[in-house]
Amino acid sequence: MLPTSIICSVSIYYLEPMIFNEYAQFLDQLEREPSRLGMTRILADLFAKLSFDEARVVAYFCTGILNPPYTNIQIGLADKSVVKVVAQLGSMTPERVQQNVDHAVDIGEVVAHMQWESLAELSINQVYNALIALAQQTGTGSQDAKIQGLADLLQQVSPLSAKFIVRIVLGTLRLGFSDMTIIDALSWLLVGDKSLSGIIEDAYNVCADIGYIASTVKKQGIEGIKNIQILVGVPIMPAAAERLSSAQEIITKIGPCIAEPKLDGFRLQVHIDNRQAEKKVSFFSRNLLDMSAMYPDLVCALEGLDVKTFIAEGEAIAFDPNTGSFMPFQETVKRKRKHDIAVKTQEIPLQLFFFDILYLDGQSLMPLSMVERRAKLVKLLAKSSINTQVIHVTQEKNISDARELENYFLEQVAAGLEGVVVKRPDVPYQPGKRNFNWIKLKRLASGHLLDSVDVVVLGYYYGSGKRAAFGIGAILVGVYNKLCDCFQTVAKVGTGFSDHEWQHIKKQCDMLVSSAQPKNVDCHKDLAPDVWVKPEMVLEITADEITRSPLHSAARTSDQPGFALRFPRFERYRSDKTAYETTTVQELLTLYKKQQETKN
Repeated sequence: MLPTSIICSVSIYYLEPMIFNEYAQFLDQLEREPSRLGMTRILADLFAKLSFDEARVVAYFCTGILNPPYTNIQIGLADKSVVKVVAQLGSMTPERVQQNVDHAVDIGEVVAHMQWESLAELSINQVYNALIALAQQTGTGSQDAKIQGLADLLQQVSPLSAKFIVRIVLGTLRLGFSDMTIIDALSWLLVGDKSLSGIIEDAYNVCADIGYIASTVKKQGIEGIKNIQILVGVPIMPAAAERLSSAQEIITKIGPCIAEPKLDGFRLQVHIDNRQAEKKVSFFSRNLLDMSAMYPDLVCALEGLDVKTFIAEGEAIAFDPNTGSFMPFQETVKRKRKHDIAVKTQEIPLQLFFFDILYLDGQSLMPLSMVERRAKLVKLLAKSSINTQVIHVTQEKNISDARELENYFLEQVAAGLEGVVVKRPDVPYQPGKRNFNWIKLKRLASGHLLDSVDVVVLGYYYGSGKRAAFGIGAILVGVYNKLCDCFQTVAKVGTGFSDHEWQHIKKQCDMLVSSAQPKNVDCHKDLAPDVWVKPEMVLEITADEITRSPLHSAARTSDQPGFALRFPRFERYRSDKTAYETTTVQELLTLYKKQQETKN
């Protein structure tokens, strides 16, 4: 047997095309594998057999998508349409297929148990190209064409392959791991352990396209990964702020600093490419989705920006021209829509406040200090013919001591803002990192817990009394733990919802129902909800304090119980965040320590 290093070296070069059915067998193994390490090894074995182009496709497929999220490519077939496809494939009525689905895990499982003689065995790339062709079908009759196209595709593969193709089409291929496990697998591919994961993750943070990262590993190895550069039009993973509970703690931690108002809007990453005849302005959300079509007013306001290429970060917030004040987040979020955009643009105008610049005219500015980046941003906007009624640079204040910071913080709270973000003046921009280079200081909640917490919904309980009529009485929520690439429970939430909100969240949960406990959810059996939900919906909640719990799994270790939130209350939905951007276990630990210090 060849040593791992030789196997990995050979695997980078071109291999014979993989048949999709062989890939489906790997997916079947992944679905049955309970441990993250086991999944990592299976993925490494899979990538070893792929060409660099197949690696790109498989990296997307394994996360249940066709292309990176920022491309907005979707097949656009709903469950009922796929039921029609399966009915056609199995010579059954749609009603009979639906009955089978109701008694199975999902429609993919129904397909897997059907029998037909496939006309051919397609390669991974042939299946991918067929699915892309379906996604590109538009206009009158496109739904019927997609249904027929999917039926033709499934006829050419095995039932096992069809099972996973159907799940990819419906966006339900959830194997229990995220991009982070794929990154670990790519490290295993190269050196047989996770020692290169940090380098690969750093490249992914600069160029957030997991398919491109996988393809580069296969084509150029770790040297190619080290040379990955910023690409205008491909989002950069945003930096994140840690939190502390007082001005004095912040000054003690980082010393003299710069403070900015914390606006309660949409965080946007703006990419501008003027190198071609057709100029392109793109807006990416915090979770890397392309939101460009939603903000035509901001595109117009930026038309006069004097750049060839440009990437900057800002906060878009709704503004009431009648009162001259910012509108609450609940109003700003109404601008996130696919229809009636022109109407909402008039009803809810936005202002965009830039707070950082990352790239300008072919040069990365991320290695520069915050002060240097800020100076370039201010100079650029001052010399450009932009709409200064809409486009701004955030205010900032140089802070030397805790009293000065406390006064500035209180000024922002009095103005109706959330608080302040405090930054070290001399540090580079670190994409995808959460550290104390940036620190947020927010309004205090009631009780001892000094900040709100972002959580992901994991399931719900039926409830009793009045809520029995709603079919939901409480929800189980958790936070993401990057170390295990899983979601760990932290609270059962049953307060803060109006009757209408109970009905709404029940509807949202039922769209994400999982027939069993998701593999990437760590939950004690005594907390199991009546209905499991795929971990996708993010909420903001407040609580009185963080306690230790023998049941909840957040931050649980062999010698320490987990964390739980005492008297948690729903505050609002966070549709601008993904499940992987919830409050981290490390943040909970920080909050817990500060809470104990406050009590003492």
